[in-house]
Amino acid sequence: MKKDDIRRHVKARKTLLSEEEKLSAAERVFGLLEKTADFILSDRILMYHSLPDELSTRAFIRKWSGRKHFYLPRVNGVNLEILPYDESQLALGSFHIEEPTGNDTTAITDMEMIVIPAVAYDRAGNRVGRGKGYYDRLLTDSRARKIGVAYDFQLMDEIDAEPHDVRVDVVITENHHIIIRKR
Repeated sequence: MKKDDIRRHVKARKTLLSEEEKLSAAERVFGLLEKTADFILSDRILMYHSLPDELSTRAFIRKWSGRKHFYLPRVNGVNLEILPYDESQLALGSFHIEEPTGNDTTAITDMEMIVIPAVAYDRAGNRVGRGKGYYDRLLTDSRARKIGVAYDFQLMDEIDAEPHDVRVDVVITENHHIIIRKR
């Protein structure tokens, strides 16, 4: 399937999810994530603030924000900036996503782990994003562990990767924990 076909397929499948199914899937996926060595050993973690059609990160961030240092991205032109998470310092930003406010930006190289949203992943760590390339540009200089989280149906057999696409190191869905072997 081409990337646009994958985007259409996943979008249609997401519309069939009930709120209960969304909540259950997020609890399962983030429950698996918090048991990984990557999460346990990381202190500085870049998360994403979920859109309504993504696995919700909100309960997970609230649960761990007193014990981990979370950061969120903020759109700045065609790039993403990284700022510390502070629930009282969020404002609606680009694409109707709550983003951190202020000027306290942090370098991507300071992150130990990055939890990355995507439309789909495959078992080789390739991902299909929303098509704007924000995460590919952000992740090119990162050495942090990159964790992809998704619903089971977002896991594809194979995704055609382009040279600029940045792969994840791990994919976690409700029923899968896939560690990607480096080529």
